[in-house]
Amino acid sequence: MLEAAAPTASAGSGLTGMILPLVLMFAIFYFLLIRPQQKKSKTRNSMLSALKKGDKVVTIGGLHGTILEISDDIVILRVNDVTKLTFDRGSISHAVNSSEVETKEA
Repeated sequence: MLEAAAPTASAGSGLTGMILPLVLMFAIFYFLLIRPQQKKSKTRNSMLSALKKGDKVVTIGGLHGTILEISDDIVILRVNDVTKLTFDRGSISHAVNSSEVETKEA
């Protein structure tokens, strides 16, 4: 009777032995890949929502400009005194701090 119970216990541990590595792999992927990407996306979205008229920005293509007008999905940048370019709001790579600009000019 004890011999009949032994194979069922080993079958249960075999199932746990198969599921545990999958759970560990998912946890590793979550903490190394998924979570950092979500944090990066969240900070980018907060930066895009905080943009305002007069901010100096850099586009994904590397174009530097100052925001003249901004709406929900369109940004109009002034590149120099005459040139105005229209971009999608998502094409803004990052905002440039005025302190960074002053140190580069000096």
